[in-house]
Amino acid sequence: MQLTLAELNSADRDAFVAALGHLFEHSPWVAAETHGRGPFRSVDELFDALCESMRSASADRQLALIRAHPDLAGRLAQAGQLTASSAREQSAAGLDRLTPGETAEIQRLNDAYKGRFGFPFIICARLSAKEAILSAMRARVGSTPGAEHSTALGEIAKIARLRLNEAIKTKD
Repeated sequence: MQLTLAELNSADRDAFVAALGHLFEHSPWVAAETHGRGPFRSVDELFDALCESMRSASADRQLALIRAHPDLAGRLAQAGQLTASSAREQSAAGLDRLTPGETAEIQRLNDAYKGRFGFPFIICARLSAKEAILSAMRARVGSTPGAEHSTALGEIAKIARLRLNEAIKTKD
């Protein structure tokens, strides 16, 4: 359901969350906590408020948000159990058309990354080709936990912005 910014500004909390709760994977609390920060003068201001809700959350809540994301080309993807948004995003990056060798490498990198950091590798797949994703996975597995936590939140923000652009009706 698309709403205009004016409709979102006048929406009660339940309608606001219904319209925007999907922006942050399985974490409608981000939209719920943002509702009271309006009215928003622009989509950019709304996006900034959503990101502020995410970034000001406790470390445990942020970690739960990061962990709510599926592995890239992982079991959920192979079983067709991704959210519609995640399925479209992984498909846009070509992750639904991997060779057996690429699938094995992504699974190996997913496992190594999760083993090191305790959460899945996150990248805005819609803004990346599969080669760039593989390269980032190889590079980021050697990063520090703090840097990866921050990077994951940044990538989640990119994903949420693209989803927000689709959720907002810009013309009546």
